[in-house]
Amino acid sequence: MNRKYNPGEIEEKWQKFWEDEKTFKVIEDTEREKYYLLEMFPYPSGKIHMGHVRNYTIGDVVARYKKMRGYNVLHPIGWDSFGMPAENAAIEHGIPPAKWTNENIDFMKKQLKRMGFSYDWDREISTCEPEYYRWEQLFFLWMYEKGLAYKKGGSVNWCPACKTVLANEQVEAGLCWRCGSEVTEKYFDQWFFRITDYVEELLDGCDKLPGWPERVLTMQRNWIGKSFGCELVFPMADSDDVIKVFTTRQDTIFGATFMLIAAEHPLVMELAKGKPVEQDVKDFVERVKKQDKMMRTSDYYEKEGVFLDAFCLNPVTEKKMPIYAANFVLADYGTGCVMAVPTHDQRDFEFAEKYGLERIVVIQNPADPLEADTMAEAYVDEGTLINSGKFDGMKNMQALEDIAEYLESIGRGRKTIEYRLRDWGISRQRYWGTPIPIINCEKCGAINRCGGISA
Repeated sequence: MNRKYNPGEIEEKWQKFWEDEKTFKVIEDTEREKYYLLEMFPYPSGKIHMGHVRNYTIGDVVARYKKMRGYNVLHPIGWDSFGMPAENAAIEHGIPPAKWTNENIDFMKKQLKRMGFSYDWDREISTCEPEYYRWEQLFFLWMYEKGLAYKKGGSVNWCPACKTVLANEQVEAGLCWRCGSEVTEKYFDQWFFRITDYVEELLDGCDKLPGWPERVLTMQRNWIGKSFGCELVFPMADSDDVIKVFTTRQDTIFGATFMLIAAEHPLVMELAKGKPVEQDVKDFVERVKKQDKMMRTSDYYEKEGVFLDAFCLNPVTEKKMPIYAANFVLADYGTGCVMAVPTHDQRDFEFAEKYGLERIVVIQNPADPLEADTMAEAYVDEGTLINSGKFDGMKNMQALEDIAEYLESIGRGRKTIEYRLRDWGISRQRYWGTPIPIINCEKCGAINRCGGISA
């Protein structure tokens, strides 16, 4: 006899059976092949939404399929329960974040159980409990002892309302993704993980991921951003100081006519200090700090700058180059300073057009000879070097190695490799986050006093 599906009757019946019989409880079984399935732990925000349902249903289907195929399936569940939303909600409601978080966990747990997912609830964890985060602290101490966790100062995105640091991805159009407040930049001492020590291993790993879409692997490689080039030395015109620049285009060095520095770079205010332009520079820096970093570097964003009333010297021509702070240069790539070659870089071309700066053609278009004064846009294709001293007549890409060696021979550069990837800053929480197990002593600095933590 066909019976109509009654979820209130059938689901409750079988869910009770699974719970009574501990159907999904996992114990070691050497006779069966093991299968471990873990979905991203839910954040206990208050209620399960359809995104949760979709994600955890997919995991449940796989877990049940493997179990039916005879695997000994471990399908655990937990709660990603640290984070700013819990702390902000607790402040708003006048309750401790632990109370707010645990009440949400209780509510969401009932919802997940009603959906009948095949979790081994005996293995439930919550990342805000000491029983869990003690292991995170242990890993931190191991990394600290090996020099892989360290503290240094740096500029960060700062939300004055949340009173916390934001990752670049958490700043949307210059506003905090969480509360919508205007984001500024501040200088803080922060903790970092030295992931750049593993940059080559990360790149090599991209070649060992069969079945991954090529576009995803390309995104990963671009995120790591390995670039072969030169670190060039530009002497200051009126002192013994130098500005160092990383470039992959040393073939254009003879066409570098001005220097650009990221607005947030400490050198900007140092160069402008005590000069008539100091206030204008300060105003410009404060304005740029509020701009979205990703937007600043886009092709269609307006290129802006301010003259620092300072000059450096082109390392091969000795010509004076005016130094500008610019909004489209970022402090966290390369050295934060860029040699500008307006005839062969479109952003530099637009900047030179706007501020009336010199242009020198150094790569000639073989099909349509270029004149600096009549160019409507930068020439970014390959060609033959001109106005480049002894390198005139060479194909520009073939001259890269020779020019790098020449710069090295005169003490104005060296071949190097640069990566877009930076060490991971982890100081983004206030109170409701994993406690970093370090005591900060005014006399002795950072001290590990957590001897009670052990494996």
